[in-house]
Amino acid sequence: MLPLEEIKNGNKVIGTKQVKKAIARGDVRRVFIAGDAEPHVIEPIKELCADYQVEVEVIEKMEILGKACGIEVGSAAVALLNQP
Repeated sequence: MLPLEEIKNGNKVIGTKQVKKAIARGDVRRVFIAGDAEPHVIEPIKELCADYQVEVEVIEKMEILGKACGIEVGSAAVALLNQP
């Protein structure tokens, strides 16, 4: 499955705060970050992913990531949650 399709169809959380919380809970199987997001915004997420051994994939633009989530604005980070 293509990453954007996986984002559209998957159980997810959107936004840096929610993504960080979900990673810390151990609920995340994969994180998508926007390549054009500010480094001070995405670096802490990358570090958490490394600490919790969560796969990270970079999507070119925040706008693309936001659209894949079905929202009108860009998103710096989206996490796919573990399936129940």
